Amino acid sequence: MSIWWSLHLRREAASVPLARRLLIGTMETAGVDPDISFDLSVALSEACANAVEHGGDTGAGGPGEAYRVTAYLDGELCRIEVSDTGPGFPAAVPGGPPPGAARQVSVEAESGRGLCLIRELADHVHIGTTPGHAGAVVSFDKILKWRENAPLVAV
Repeated sequence: MSIWWSLHLRREAASVPLARRLLIGTMETAGVDPDISFDLSVALSEACANAVEHGGDTGAGGPGEAYRVTAYLDGELCRIEVSDTGPGFPAAVPGGPPPGAARQVSVEAESGRGLCLIRELADHVHIGTTPGHAGAVVSFDKILKWRENAPLVAV
């Protein structure tokens, strides 16, 4: 079984639950275990929220006003990618952490936990920039588990 979809969304807060509901609906229809669906939907919400908040650097109506979400359910794996056209992550400093590396966040901080949460919820995470383009890319994978009698289980 293989399902794939891609969304081109405006950088508006209302786009985050739209992407989340589409992912949950896709996984529910396919028969993915609800706990896995929930984890991936939370991770997707965090990645989308980052794209909405940080993903643009142009004026109204310009290319920085949108971001893209792509999801692949292929066999036993789900891969989700969220990319934007913003400034991206700072370049790696020799001897320093890689771009998008986890950083310490104060318990009192109102933001800054999204990438850490994505790392906790997914099995594999890649955070970087699109080669040859401005913008950040957050992609993450998770091994799927299926409900009993799932309609679209890979055979």
